[in-house]
Amino acid sequence: MKKMSIPAKVYMVLFFSFLYVPIAVLIAFSFNESKSRSVFTGFTLDWYKSLFQNEMILSALGVSLLIAFASSIIATVLGTLASIGINSMNRASRTLVVNISYLPVINPEIITGVSLMLLFVVANGFLGGKLFGMTTLLISHITFNVPYVIFNVMPKLRQMDKSLYEAALDLGCNPRQAFLKVVLPEIMPAVLSSFLICLTYSIDDFIISYFTSGTVQTLSIAIYSMTRKKVSPEINALSTIMFVVILAIVLVSNAHDSRKEKRKQRQAAAC
Repeated sequence: MKKMSIPAKVYMVLFFSFLYVPIAVLIAFSFNESKSRSVFTGFTLDWYKSLFQNEMILSALGVSLLIAFASSIIATVLGTLASIGINSMNRASRTLVVNISYLPVINPEIITGVSLMLLFVVANGFLGGKLFGMTTLLISHITFNVPYVIFNVMPKLRQMDKSLYEAALDLGCNPRQAFLKVVLPEIMPAVLSSFLICLTYSIDDFIISYFTSGTVQTLSIAIYSMTRKKVSPEINALSTIMFVVILAIVLVSNAHDSRKEKRKQRQAAAC
């Protein structure tokens, strides 16, 4: 294996320091005895204990998780079905639809948030003022998540050998069975990664949620409301817990993929 040059090593250290030193500082200050954000005065777990007694933060976290999981599941299903439909189009139609689907991704979030808010305001007038809240929040999160699913699943579908699906039909499967037994297992890694991406974007989103949530508070909105005064160290504790959970999910997922790849290599070597 070729050794890294000194400049390359320096670059890697600076790069990862830029990414992870702020997170390390946040984790350290989640154990800080005082509320100071500049001086570490002593170790304590009080902020973690206080976190689980703070109804406002827990309520906002519950809303964020509920919206994130619901919107991610729905967006993953809709995006996967849309990808299959787009993949079956002719080249000109597929290119047109893919470019249209890409617009929400490159569109600034502020424009998406305002446009969705205006749409919901109009719809709210027809529905007697009962629309804003969890419903609009869920719809908006599904809206910005679906394109990410499409762009994750589409490449996997293009890589797939179409003759596998046709062979399944020739061997007696109906279209539904052929999809579940042949197509879905082939694209499942992309589907799962799409779900995780949607989950991350949904929990992380602030701008679109701010314009479409009505009186409902997600975690990002709750944190924003605190910045007008002072962010509680409880948020540091919550951020630390979320970082550890997400890191654990990533590590488990990578370990699973690594074991799967090694198993395939051993099977290939045995053949």
